[in-house]
Parts: sequence; C-alpha cells; structure tokens
Amino acid sequence: MKKIPLLYLLSLWGALMSFSAEPSKPETGKPVERSTESAKEIVLFDGKSLDDWESVDIGASGTVELEGGLMVINAGDSVSGAVYKKAASLPMTNYEISLEAKRLEGVDFFCGLTFPVGGPKTCATLVCGGWGGAVTGISNIDGLDASENSTSNFVRYEDNKWYPVRVRVTPSNLSVWIDGKHLIDQDIEGKKIGVRPGPIESYLPLSFTTYATTAALRNVTLKKLEELKQKP
Repeated sequence: MKKIPLLYLLSLWGALMSFSAEPSKPETGKPVERSTESAKEIVLFDGKSLDDWESVDIGASGTVELEGGLMVINAGDSVSGAVYKKAASLPMTNYEISLEAKRLEGVDFFCGLTFPVGGPKTCATLVCGGWGGAVTGISNIDGLDASENSTSNFVRYEDNKWYPVRVRVTPSNLSVWIDGKHLIDQDIEGKKIGVRPGPIESYLPLSFTTYATTAALRNVTLKKLEELKQKP
C-alpha cells in the first residue's frame, strides 16, 4: 500500500480545523418576534344549529333556516339575513373570515357579508353578485358603495356552485379572495368606512344577507391574525 506523506496529512488536518472553527455569518435585517398568541380559529356556523344567529326581518324579509347542515337564507322582497349574536366577543380588526356560499335562486347578491372594521359601529359589507348579479365589491368607502368605488369588480356567478370567500381585516387594509382569486386589496388608512345607508344598517356588526335571492352558506369560521412585532 502506498504511504501518504506526513506533511500532506498535517496540511489536510490544519485545513479541516480551520473550516470547522469558522464562525457562522450573522443573519441580516431586524429579527421578527411573533406574539405569544397563535392564530386561533373560531367556528361561527358549524352546520348543526343556528343558535348563534338571529334572523332579522326588516319587512317582507325571507326566513333563515337550517337545511341539511347549511344556513339557507330564503328570498324576500328586499334584504333578508341573520346577525351573529356573539359578535361582541370577536376581534374588531386583525382577523379573517372564511366561508363558502352559493346562489340557489335569484338575480342579485347572494352573499352580503357585513363585518366590523375597528369597532361594532364601524362596519362594511362585502357584496357578491349585486346590481343585477355580477357586481362584487365593498360598501361603503368614502361614501361610495360597491358599484361606485375602486373595489368594484364584475364576477360571473353560477347558480348552485360553491364559492369560497375569504375576507381579511387589518387597521390599514381590507382584502378579499373569491374562489381563490385575490380580488380586492384596498388601503383604508385615512378613508371613511361605513355600510350603505338603508336596510343593511339593521344587520350590524356581523351578518349575512341577500337581496331578493335565496342562498346557502357553510363552513363559516373566523381566525385571529398573528401580530408581527419588530424588535428595536
């Protein structure tokens, strides 16, 4: 067997020691510290009962019923829907609401989600399929409703198809995802937020409504958002 020179072995040993002793490079940027409270999901509608929801009749409103594990809002002459009874125990900002909704019958909005934006009297409404069935946006921003402000989108909804909906609320932003698409990304700093004057004012602060339309909802949850804090 061929002998390896001693000088070569000493050089190799020195190189290995130098490599192992090299200090790791420090991470750049400010470290991020997460709050001790992790994201928590709250079930708002479990498909078993409507005990936590109160149907509101503004006059000729349709009934709200539990059918086959679904919350079904039946069509009335105008606005029909139900208010969440325990809204006072929920966060007013830094949260997400997720659900699935489908239009069963009608030609106007089948998912009117009214939600708090910082307080129980400062609310907005996500309108899905309003103004003849296609307008999707948030009412109201600076006094303009979903058909007039920059959140207005046209979405072609099909009857009897489930649409996943997600709404994120922070002090500076409102974001909405419909069927997996990030449809609305609205800066609200310095803007006036409020629901459209009229019947929807009876459905604060957290509710589902429809307009002359029958709809079904399921899998309604709320998740508190983790706060990210920058270390000084």
